[in-house]
Amino acid sequence: MFGLKEILKLQQKIVPELIEVLEKRYNILRTIYYNGPIGRRVLATELDIGERTVRTEINFLKSQNLINISTPGMTVTDEGEEVLEKLKAFIYELKGLNDLEESLRKVLGAEKVIIVPGNVDEDESVMKDLGKAAAAYVRSILTNDSIITLTGGTTMKEVVDNFPMTNGYDNILILPARGGMGKNVETQANTLAANLSKRLSGNYKMLHIPDSLSDKAISAMMNEEYISDIVGSIKNADILIYGIGKAESMCRKRGMSEEKTQEIMSKGAEGEAFGCYFSEHGEVVYSISSVGINGDDTESIEHLVAVAGGIFKARAIISAQLKNPRSVLVTDEGAAREILHILSKDSKNN
Repeated sequence: MFGLKEILKLQQKIVPELIEVLEKRYNILRTIYYNGPIGRRVLATELDIGERTVRTEINFLKSQNLINISTPGMTVTDEGEEVLEKLKAFIYELKGLNDLEESLRKVLGAEKVIIVPGNVDEDESVMKDLGKAAAAYVRSILTNDSIITLTGGTTMKEVVDNFPMTNGYDNILILPARGGMGKNVETQANTLAANLSKRLSGNYKMLHIPDSLSDKAISAMMNEEYISDIVGSIKNADILIYGIGKAESMCRKRGMSEEKTQEIMSKGAEGEAFGCYFSEHGEVVYSISSVGINGDDTESIEHLVAVAGGIFKARAIISAQLKNPRSVLVTDEGAAREILHILSKDSKNN
């Protein structure tokens, strides 16, 4: 009997147009699911395809009872959601993502790599898939009495938003990994910790402290019993979930001066995670003084889960993950292929 891989190879050789249609309809259905209710024109713009093509495909999906069309726009039916979920595994195999995951795991030296189809730089809805995949992985390692700590950011918000509501765990504690950063309260680690605790029916504590402080200020803060207790719990976490940013972009988000930014960049910084700036070789070239997680603390945390995607973040991901053999990386296809391309090119030049 033929396996799925063999069937797909045959289809690609004999009826390649079938695969193209499948991918196109999957992308349309997926975009409606994440953005519905959505109109045809907006859908065409989102997917960068002609309105006539969209109209034809929409009529087909409607005839199969996979979508509803109403005045506010199109939405996916229950049957459509079921089909979409089943198609994911098929698309995964179609794009060879299992092999891609293993290739990326080997070159980065990571414990595990999870890849979702697409590229977040071209399709923002891929961010939701990243969040969903990361949340599913964290749920698979979550146990009673777990302590979860997480950083802030838009990617982390997607992870939190994709945890289903549950009361299946006892004594879960959620903590921000570091002090607050940025003006957007919705994506700060404190807010995300509180939101995740609601979803897991757990407890949470907050760190109402700026992300960047002087050593003197940190020392004074640590004399406060409440702060020192929280920091002790953070450093005893079982799971750290964190995002990865481009070094220069993260300097700007932290409101650093141009002089400080250039100082960090001159040291060869490519990426940033939990306050550490990494070079292309995975070395820490600069660390932000802050209350909470730092680079050394990750050595004692059992589960490290990095979540980041997009071609433009490829070098940042490499820098933060190269010397991180115990980490699990959740990324997208765009970043994964670009990382392999970069590392392959670098190895040829050396």
